[in-house]
Amino acid sequence: MTDVYQASPPLTDEQLAVVEQAWDARVLVTAGAGAGKTHTLVRRLDALCGDEDPEQALEAAEILVLTFSRAAARELRERISRHGKRAHRVRARTFDAWAYEVLLQAHPDGEWGSVGFEERIAAATRAIEKGALEVGDLVPPAHVVIDEVQDLLGGRRELVETLLDRYQDSCGFTVVGDAAQSVYGFQIEDPVERADETGRFFDWLRCSYPDDLVELGLTRNFRATTPEAGIALAYGPLLQEVTEPDEAERSYAELRDLLLDPANSMGDLGDEFTLEGLRHLSDTCAVLTRDNRQALAISSLLHAQGIDHRIRRPLEERPVPYWVAELLRRTEATGITEDRFRTLLSDIPLPYEPDATALWTVLRRVARGAGRGVLDLDRLRRAVAGGRFPDEAADPETAPLVVSTVHRAKGLEFDRVIVLTPPTPAELHKRHHDELDLPAEARALYVAMTRARQDLYHVTPPELPHFKRAGGRRNGRRYIGSWRSYDRYGIVAEAVDVCRDDPPGHGASAVATQAYLLERVRPGQEVLLRKRHGLPMSEVESPPYALMHDGMEIGEASQRFREDLFQVQKVNRNWDPWWPDEIHGLRVDTLETVTGSTAAGTNAGLGERGVWIAPRITGIGRYRRADDYEEQRS
Repeated sequence: MTDVYQASPPLTDEQLAVVEQAWDARVLVTAGAGAGKTHTLVRRLDALCGDEDPEQALEAAEILVLTFSRAAARELRERISRHGKRAHRVRARTFDAWAYEVLLQAHPDGEWGSVGFEERIAAATRAIEKGALEVGDLVPPAHVVIDEVQDLLGGRRELVETLLDRYQDSCGFTVVGDAAQSVYGFQIEDPVERADETGRFFDWLRCSYPDDLVELGLTRNFRATTPEAGIALAYGPLLQEVTEPDEAERSYAELRDLLLDPANSMGDLGDEFTLEGLRHLSDTCAVLTRDNRQALAISSLLHAQGIDHRIRRPLEERPVPYWVAELLRRTEATGITEDRFRTLLSDIPLPYEPDATALWTVLRRVARGAGRGVLDLDRLRRAVAGGRFPDEAADPETAPLVVSTVHRAKGLEFDRVIVLTPPTPAELHKRHHDELDLPAEARALYVAMTRARQDLYHVTPPELPHFKRAGGRRNGRRYIGSWRSYDRYGIVAEAVDVCRDDPPGHGASAVATQAYLLERVRPGQEVLLRKRHGLPMSEVESPPYALMHDGMEIGEASQRFREDLFQVQKVNRNWDPWWPDEIHGLRVDTLETVTGSTAAGTNAGLGERGVWIAPRITGIGRYRRADDYEEQRS
């Protein structure tokens, strides 16, 4: 048969077997790293939309595609745009975005924008159980497509199981996963529960559909184009089954030995030869770390050397692009046409060339106006405020160099991958004691080593500062200390650290501050927090801090930051906290659209929509004195 997808690779027999399954089939696909999953899913979606047999076609609205991250959703959409035929209107949503849609349908008056990720997932599960998809605009899916199902744990697993259970007589599915890449078990604290969750969704499928579950496999690797990039692939089948610590330790040690081939060594990230190579990248590159502490340390090192890069955010962080605030503020009209939208967008400074046609289509989906071809700006503002801004319109990730934990890079691929030299099994035992999960360590190393298309390297990990958590709590704010309990040297920034209640500069110069943010502030630039005065804001907060960029105030520390800083600095019950003059070494993560009260926006001179731009910050902040720039510590 002649392949009609001219720019698309031809399907293998394994891929064709997946694509040609009927719309009501229940299909479980086991697919190794780089096995062409996304390409297969695009063609599967085309087939579901009637590419081969229009009589059996589903409407786009009848197909539900769920992903774990915006990056995965964007990748699927881009592949559909390039290689799909009939699937262009199929939407890929993150679990969180779809759960929000369900909740707005079931409980339109609920304050779901202020509810945490896990709570939203649990509430959506209950709503589906009670028939939320059978009323209003939402419809029960006729087919569900999910990739990376090995990471369906806890609440997300229960959400999918509830959905498939309720519509088992009318809904087919295509789910793709690889147990060898199951690395999110750490999210479950209890070791027994974690062990129970491993492979649980696979077991549920086989028990729930004993007679009609179609199990298929994709075994050919398309990602690794060199022997070096493919050295770990042979361990995939083994790691799909491994559960015993001894067996996992052997696999881990063997993978580590393969990675540490001297020919793959880059030495130290501080070496000038290595740094020079990272400054002049002609392809995509990722530095993969085992945890966020290492990622922050690597990012600080690269920034100190002037190397442009981005650090991947957690999956649940979904900032709204700053151009949305400008779009809403640059016109007083309640609705705009596509031509007017294009004109407004073209006047907003952006670091990339936006696809205005695609953005218009996506925004119209959430904010369609009453008139033909009109975007309702008030509805768009409400969508942003309610956490319903579509993932498809998020800013693209354009930096060629990425610093990421292994977990956040899963499902992605890069031309060049640099893995921090992993610890020996003995070092793992010493570091984690009774909490060591050796199967998880082996799978994480396998995932890291299978992200590469061409080159796979290893480098010596940087020396980490002494990270601790406030109050000794698992979720307490990270800070920099030492082996002495009372030492405090710095604090780790989080996405919630900049105040969102009022516009930056609201006291006197909010309009000028917005212009400054647009014209002068870019991701990766250094900022600092400067203490305004020494009077704490309350009995459980620090004094206020201004966020400074080249001497210009561009924001202020949030109440959450002040409370966390208090917890960090309060060594014990009888210790009087002291407050750093300045916290430096922080960076701009991104500029984002913030919605607040219309009164706050109006009083600041920013119009009546209650929308403005604010910076997010990231990095390891270090304390210092304001008068002589010397380190400040307890």
